[in-house]
Amino acid sequence: MAESDAEELSDLPPSAKLVFKVLEYNGPMTQKGIVEESMLSARTVRYALERLEEIDTVEEDVYFADARQNLYEIIGPEAEAEAPAAADD
Repeated sequence: MAESDAEELSDLPPSAKLVFKVLEYNGPMTQKGIVEESMLSARTVRYALERLEEIDTVEEDVYFADARQNLYEIIGPEAEAEAPAAADD
């Protein structure tokens, strides 16, 4: 299944790949934070996040500091690989 996820990610537009990398390096972020970090337009980031959500790569959650915004984070093998390392500490 991980191979098919990688194939799906490779089929996405460059903007979606950039958003994925921004989230990979910075961890969970709001859409506004992604726009600032990636220097893409808000509309492009929205589209990229929609595409990433379609292939179950990114998860949308409530941002408790400001309920008007959402928090986006990577889900899947990348997140699962980090969890056991944190449990060992």
